[in-house]
Amino acid sequence: MRPTGRSGMGNLLSMLALAVSFAAAANPASAQYPTKPIRIIVPFAAGGTTDILSRAVGAKLAAVLGQPVIADNRPGASGVIGSEIVAKASPDGYTIGMLISTHAVNPFVIKSLPYDTINDFTPITLVAIVPGILSANASLPVRSVQEMVQLVRSKPGQFNYGLPGSMTSGHLSMELLKVIAGLDMVAVPYKGGAPAAADLAAGQVQFMINSPPTVLPFVKAGRVRALAVTGAKRSPGLPELPTIRESGFPDYETYEWYGLFAPARTPKEIVARLGQEIARILKDPELRELMLVQGAELVGNSPEEFGQFVRAEMDKWGALARRINLRVD
Repeated sequence: MRPTGRSGMGNLLSMLALAVSFAAAANPASAQYPTKPIRIIVPFAAGGTTDILSRAVGAKLAAVLGQPVIADNRPGASGVIGSEIVAKASPDGYTIGMLISTHAVNPFVIKSLPYDTINDFTPITLVAIVPGILSANASLPVRSVQEMVQLVRSKPGQFNYGLPGSMTSGHLSMELLKVIAGLDMVAVPYKGGAPAAADLAAGQVQFMINSPPTVLPFVKAGRVRALAVTGAKRSPGLPELPTIRESGFPDYETYEWYGLFAPARTPKEIVARLGQEIARILKDPELRELMLVQGAELVGNSPEEFGQFVRAEMDKWGALARRINLRVD
């Protein structure tokens, strides 16, 4: 029987109120979120770009949510230690992680991870991308990517390049360039970008791909020559530098990227709330200026878009790892 008149309207309102109360009762924590401090796991040491970005975003997120947001540094094992903490945390939105591009590489180069890279995490948003800079020692007769390629091809195995840490973005970016451009070069490993850049400036190595803050001081001093950036488009902070794509390799594109993840099974309402708030925060001019100094371009996409991005990164680096047998010893 269809409800009629005032009693019908009253019944309808009662049913609606009951439905709302059931929805609230079904997920009361999501409705009230957040009610206590939020922890951002940083899988790397204090002072680096991941740490700086996590603290800057966390401070602004705390102001919006009305709860403290604390950066918790858990470095080690190429980010695996911190990532495992995120994967095994309670899926309630109070522990999230600022993971980086190694997250998409580790499944292919580390024999057994203590988590599943896809199934144990919920993407929230891509926070930032940092294109690397392909650089050469200033004494070399090269001023472009094409000149570098011609020089290296003319003397196979006689030029070397610095690796700013195993499986770092700089390492993988150079390995990808070697494959795409057909280059035979000798790798010289370093325990970080700073010593690698110093040896590039001193002429101990001839080429390198490294982060902008690490290499630009030597470029400004005239000891290193910047040839190109690794991203799909020119960097806002370095508009005069062409991309490697522009230089004759249209399929080339790499970044160091930084993104926020929650544990799997975190309620969609919480993930959506965090994603929306962080996307707004990433438009803040003060934050954009701060991160531009680090060479970072802020993004802020949807959880679905970020998930697709991570899968594409895994496809790319997985193919490279299989092709050249990349492994962590």
